[in-house]
Amino acid sequence: MSAPQIFYIHDPMCSWCYAFSQSWAALQQDLPRDMEIVYLVGGLAPDTTEPMPLATQKMVQQAWQRIEQTVPGIYFNWDFWSRNTPIRSTYPACRAVLAAKKQRAEAEPEMIRAIQTAYYQQAKNPSLPETLQACAQKIGLNAETFSDDLKSATIEAELQRQMQRARGMDGYSYPSLRLVINNAIFPIAIDYLDHRTMLNEIRAIESVAPHT
Repeated sequence: MSAPQIFYIHDPMCSWCYAFSQSWAALQQDLPRDMEIVYLVGGLAPDTTEPMPLATQKMVQQAWQRIEQTVPGIYFNWDFWSRNTPIRSTYPACRAVLAAKKQRAEAEPEMIRAIQTAYYQQAKNPSLPETLQACAQKIGLNAETFSDDLKSATIEAELQRQMQRARGMDGYSYPSLRLVINNAIFPIAIDYLDHRTMLNEIRAIESVAPHT
């Protein structure tokens, strides 16, 4: 019998994933000890160097406003929009998370937090390699190795594999949670305000799901 797994399907530049960070951290603290936590990058926006269209900028800004109004304790540094040329490209940040994990397994969530801090609190642009490089150094990674991995075929292949896995779990929106018990996949409803609703749902599924 394999241990149950919880898959967190996310994108490090997804504002709703940032909004979920507090509730997700609380949920992880209370999950059963035998449950494996697996991160999957969903890949929100593919590679581009083109500036973000104004309509897309407006859409993202509206999401920020809605999050600030609905999720206590989550705030954005709005200077981002005046200090940067926004780019609708999250694949580089996704690769940065995978490159961090390749160096040190526990660096995966550390890199996610570093990217979110740089983007949402320090108004820096995580679509740019220099921002990602600074995040890597901040969490103590080998900068040269990180830079090489970021451009490597190995990390690109892992990005494609994780995106396909996420889509195979019907993970098209971020954040998403999937509970897997012996190859059976159960979606868990996201709660940004109270992790206990998710924990109760996980417990209820575990109590009835076939374990053999």
